[in-house]
Amino acid sequence: MKPPTVFLGEMTNPELEAFLAAHDTVIVPTGSTEQHGPHGPLLTDVIVPNEVARRVAPRIGAVVAPTINYGLSYPHVGFTGVVHIRIPTFMALVEDVAVSLAAIGFRRIVFLNGHYDNTMAIAYACANAAPRLPEAVRAFPVNYWDGMTPSEAAEFFDPSNGLHANRGETSAVMAIDEGLVDLAAANAEMPPFPDVTNGAAVHTAFFFTTPGSVHRATRSGTWGDAREASVEFGQRYLGVVTEATVRTLDDIERTFAAMPAR
Repeated sequence: MKPPTVFLGEMTNPELEAFLAAHDTVIVPTGSTEQHGPHGPLLTDVIVPNEVARRVAPRIGAVVAPTINYGLSYPHVGFTGVVHIRIPTFMALVEDVAVSLAAIGFRRIVFLNGHYDNTMAIAYACANAAPRLPEAVRAFPVNYWDGMTPSEAAEFFDPSNGLHANRGETSAVMAIDEGLVDLAAANAEMPPFPDVTNGAAVHTAFFFTTPGSVHRATRSGTWGDAREASVEFGQRYLGVVTEATVRTLDDIERTFAAMPAR
């Protein structure tokens, strides 16, 4: 007998029909194909949200759609391992995927993003899709780290310990498949940022608007220190972001429900 699965792409058509008879949520892991330092796999930003989606799906009654592997990696242009698509192409892809999933019968379409540069484009694509969606269908983006508490972010994923190919991200991949990381090549590098008043605003202005900005800011493509990455740290990381994502999705649902009809 065929075993059950949370992955839409592994389901038969009757299995999907049975799922939709009882549930209406689909998670679309979304990321990029780009360099992750000298040690991490190019598909890091897809591998991690796909695993988080796998863990989240049974807890919220969802299936996990096939991943979107190509995203807005133009800041990484200059490194060899970068395959990216144009912003309008990416937005059109997200919009059409949302509309198609809604046509199948899904009513909550979550783009679970693992590549920060995709964030705004996914939101705008969902807004573009909204007039094409049936009434009461919701499509929206969630970065898998959005629901982290300040202390969790400080441990894993903030400017002080790096935001790309760092210990946390590298460890998460190791926890999923240790063989995908070349830990012997792991390094530490931080961009030479000046002292600024608002780091988030400066990073948005510099990185989001400038093709090749990461290539300009780092020699290796690493932003952080990956040398102490481990399977154990990665399992903790995955556990934290899974709980954070569940909390965030619940918060989103309660927010939609709280808003009166107009």
